[in-house]
Amino acid sequence: VHLLRTLGLGLGVLCVASVLRLHEEPLGWWILLVAHGLAWPHAAWLLAMRSADPRRAELRNLMVDSAVGGVWIAVMQFNLLPSVLLATMLSVDKVSVGGPLLLARTSTLLVAGCVLTSAALGVPIDVSTPMSVFVACMPFLVAYPLAICLVTHSLARKLVRQNRRLDELGRTDGLTRLDNRRQGFASAETELARHRRTGRPAVLAILDVDRFKEINDRYGHPTGDEVLCAVADTLRQCCRAVDVVARYGGDEFLLVFSETDLRGAEVAAKRIRRQLDALTFENTPDLRCTLSVGAAEADHETTNIGAWIQRADAALYRAKDAGRDRFMGAAPLATS
Repeated sequence: VHLLRTLGLGLGVLCVASVLRLHEEPLGWWILLVAHGLAWPHAAWLLAMRSADPRRAELRNLMVDSAVGGVWIAVMQFNLLPSVLLATMLSVDKVSVGGPLLLARTSTLLVAGCVLTSAALGVPIDVSTPMSVFVACMPFLVAYPLAICLVTHSLARKLVRQNRRLDELGRTDGLTRLDNRRQGFASAETELARHRRTGRPAVLAILDVDRFKEINDRYGHPTGDEVLCAVADTLRQCCRAVDVVARYGGDEFLLVFSETDLRGAEVAAKRIRRQLDALTFENTPDLRCTLSVGAAEADHETTNIGAWIQRADAALYRAKDAGRDRFMGAAPLATS
């Protein structure tokens, strides 16, 4: 608002000054014009910045802009082009800031300022616009709308970036930066639908960090978070771009291997476990991280994501019961 006000009033000074010169107005109006056009934008900015409620203060400033704009329209004796131009530009920025409601309130003040000033001056009217005034209005007519367009474009791009960021936050786990549970489920649903449509293989795996509670209890939660991030980084490195990698919850992770059968998933899990086994932590050199993995291959009996996860989860519990740090695949469902 400050930049637009500074530009708009600075260019508006040229319009009003051309009419003041035309009518040979006294020095007092020139002093007021310079003060309003060059000093008021910065005074308004200071008032807003030092206010306990900057937004409310800025709305008051916008109302002052409109009221004073009405005064200048009357002082210009309703000279057609600069008067219409001033009223229009004052309306455009109000709509962009506060919509129709703010426009209605400020328009009322503009009309009131115009009527009262005109009455005080004896209602002088001279609507003709000579070429000198027309030329003086050109910078305002061209530059100010372009400035509003640039500001609007900048705000639109900022909104797009913010919406993209919000969408990313809604899909991403805050600690590991992997897909979160909801996004992981959605991706798994998509992969299951692809399998049912094409018959191509797909495997869902659930990975659990072994004895993670003991890691937290012995080394502290910051180290536990470090372990989770290290597992997430390892999964990124060991999985393909087409695979789904998500944090399932707590110390569990969800993987979906596309175009892979159970044997291929076991090879991938072995690669992940081998890389984790070689991992060291700077502040806890004695800490070792292992994973238990349960996996289930999609088949024609896998009708929904819940059933798929349930089979992988059952295989995970078998892996943990068998001693942890291992891969277990779910047995194919019996066909009737």
